[in-house]
Amino acid sequence: MLRQEILTWTEVDRLIDALLPQFRGNFDAMIMITRGGLVPGGMLCEALDIKVVLTAAVDFPQEVSVGQATKLMAWPNFLQFPDDRLLADRRVLIVDDVWGSGRTITAVKNRVEAAGGSPELCVLHYNPKRSLFTKSLPTYYAAFTDAYIVYPWEIDRGGPEGVLAHSPKTNLG
Repeated sequence: MLRQEILTWTEVDRLIDALLPQFRGNFDAMIMITRGGLVPGGMLCEALDIKVVLTAAVDFPQEVSVGQATKLMAWPNFLQFPDDRLLADRRVLIVDDVWGSGRTITAVKNRVEAAGGSPELCVLHYNPKRSLFTKSLPTYYAAFTDAYIVYPWEIDRGGPEGVLAHSPKTNLG
């Protein structure tokens, strides 16, 4: 079973504080990946004074008949993505909570590059053991992990799923 870490807001603040000195220069825009990147992205855009704040929602098909390897190779479905004109010729900070497999943030990075933007990738946690990308990693990350991370915004607020709103199966980044 995957080791689990449940973070507090104080620990999230420390992770944000670990990221801030890593940034050099100004960003023209930020893309927060829903849903995991919304909270850290909001904290970072405020701290970095980024005014153009955008979102991207990416879904990977779950129904694949050939097996796990084929499932990981599925093309992403962009449910929401900024118009190319908002990205062209801009330095764009892409934010998510965790880099697990790296599929989601890499798909967003590729779309930003295709639009003519210069993407830089930022996550709170980087899991190099789970990454599908051996020659790619986040530009900025606050911590390494091999655990399933439960962030304070993921704690169940009374929904039908129990104490935690997410199981390790859903935090795959």
